[in-house]
Amino acid sequence: MPILTVPDVRQAVREHEAVLGLRVLMDLGWIVTLGDDEGHQLSLMSRDASAPVNPDVSVFVDDVDAALERARAAGVEIVHPMTREPWGVTRFFYRGHDGRVVNVGTHTAV
Repeated sequence: MPILTVPDVRQAVREHEAVLGLRVLMDLGWIVTLGDDEGHQLSLMSRDASAPVNPDVSVFVDDVDAALERARAAGVEIVHPMTREPWGVTRFFYRGHDGRVVNVGTHTAV
């Protein structure tokens, strides 16, 4: 799912709801995820709540520990360590050689 960093999350939500016809699926204030019943999703973010950088994209996997092992083996920079977040996600970020930051996570119990 793409993540857009925006200066005003509320304004961005209104614009993308109007243009894309998506609705709010999750709202943590600093990040809002819009989507529809077909699985189309877009996140809008001001500043990540716990990471030092904002990710460009979010990819959820079945086994986040195995993904972290593969990231380390690939030699990519881990820019946010594996973290169990209070909003029910376990995740880490890596920076690819192109400079893009990828949030890799899985849903976990809160």
